[in-house]
Amino acid sequence: MNEGLIVLVRGIIGFFTLLIFTRILGKQQVSQLTFFDYVVGITIGSTASSLTTDLTSRAWPHWVGLFTWTALCLILQLITLKSKTAEKYLDGQPTIVIINGKILEESMKKFRYTIGDLLSQLRDKDIFDIDQVAYAILEKDGQLSILKKTQCDPVTPKDLNLKTSPASIDFEVIYDGSILQDSLDKINRNERWLMKQLKSKGINDASEVFLAIYNATSGLHIDLYKDHIKKNNK
Repeated sequence: MNEGLIVLVRGIIGFFTLLIFTRILGKQQVSQLTFFDYVVGITIGSTASSLTTDLTSRAWPHWVGLFTWTALCLILQLITLKSKTAEKYLDGQPTIVIINGKILEESMKKFRYTIGDLLSQLRDKDIFDIDQVAYAILEKDGQLSILKKTQCDPVTPKDLNLKTSPASIDFEVIYDGSILQDSLDKINRNERWLMKQLKSKGINDASEVFLAIYNATSGLHIDLYKDHIKKNNK
């Protein structure tokens, strides 16, 4: 058989095998990775790559290797669900790195966490003054969780005793000119209602709409292919 065809077939097998096993392992493998997830991820990925391109060996041993690593990962995930100690050693544990604006240097040295990393992640949280931080916790996946000092928290409508509308999520009802019937069913609306809404805004056909989003609070937001936005020429 032609080598190119063999690589194609093994690549398809490897891709769908890896996809299925990753789905079995759950969202942990595609979220921010812990050390354990990282080791498992690169090993399974490397094995799948070898399954695709290593034509000097049979495909079957690589597939067994994928199955073995996936099974071990599932077993260890079950163990960490039952044992806090096992979870601590496999995934690590959160560590406090700032208390009341004071950096805990020993905690940072223990995890080789640099000042540059800390300041960068603080800026990602829109914090440019360490004195605003009551607690900063370095999570197991390397993310930084922040609890601001109460006097630095922004004022909310609740603080001012203001009435607000209940929060609601968006539903895409038109995408790339196509009406999404499933989304209309979820919001208890039909196509007739949608077309009535479009015509009230001078839109005669759904094919004119790039994206339409419905929110129970704010209503229907429509973005056309041709928005006729005037640009100011300087």
